[in-house]
Amino acid sequence: MSIRPVAHEARAIPTMEGAGVHLHRAFGFQDPERMDPFLLFDDFRNDRPQDYLRGFPWHPHRGIETITYVLAGAVEHGDSLGNRGMLKGGDVQWMTAGSGILHQEMPLGNAKGQMHGFQLWANLPSALKMTKPRYQDVKSRDIPEIMDDDGTVVKVIVGSFWGKTGPVDGIAADPQYLDIYVPPGRKKSFKVDTYRRAFAYIFDGAATFRDASRPKGVLLEKEVMGEEVNIRDLSGDRTLVQFGTGDEVTVQAGPDGVRFLLISGAPIQEPVAWHGPIVMNTQAELRQAMAELKNGTFIKPAH
Repeated sequence: MSIRPVAHEARAIPTMEGAGVHLHRAFGFQDPERMDPFLLFDDFRNDRPQDYLRGFPWHPHRGIETITYVLAGAVEHGDSLGNRGMLKGGDVQWMTAGSGILHQEMPLGNAKGQMHGFQLWANLPSALKMTKPRYQDVKSRDIPEIMDDDGTVVKVIVGSFWGKTGPVDGIAADPQYLDIYVPPGRKKSFKVDTYRRAFAYIFDGAATFRDASRPKGVLLEKEVMGEEVNIRDLSGDRTLVQFGTGDEVTVQAGPDGVRFLLISGAPIQEPVAWHGPIVMNTQAELRQAMAELKNGTFIKPAH
């Protein structure tokens, strides 16, 4: 087995989207080749209702799929297919925009006013850009959760892992999307297909994803579970870790443990023409989409 090295590491950046929702963006609207097949990843987390209640009013998408994972609070949604529903803590929504869809997402928060969730955009290959829009809600109770002997917990949202398969299927990028908790001080390895791009996003606790058997640096400040760990090397909350090639990811959890998303997918390797919520292959296709938005032909009739 070969451990994937850390190719890039950065903190998510505060930004605003929708009608004034405060969130943190781990990546998006940059070089689309870097994270191919993924385009954007947002962490919308807040305990101030005034910073999220205006939500994401009606807006279009074409040429992509979105995966929304809610941890706390709720998101009320509706779309041009006639779907209506409510995502609550632990629920997942998968939407294939395909040829075009209009939808809205309105965060509501929980009883304490807290809201936390993630949205991932996955690209569609050229052959599926104009496919029929599709939609799926998955309840928290239907997401497999596996606990290892050492206390590690893995929720399998998309893909297969440790003998379990997540309930969300049909996504063109065929991603693996895992929600992982590793207890304090534990060192753990997770297999990732060699031919997939992969990244981790830490949202609770801290860890290092470098060669965990030999933390870099010389100031060894603490010993955890019998293993020396340089606290300065730990990456914490809202950190994106992009990996190089290899067939497994190794993580050394910090003294408070770590919870992170581990996401991977096969690159599409096609040209990208991107404007806001519309992602096509050519500028001509992009201009056509914008023209259809203006003349009212963006939403295609059901066949």
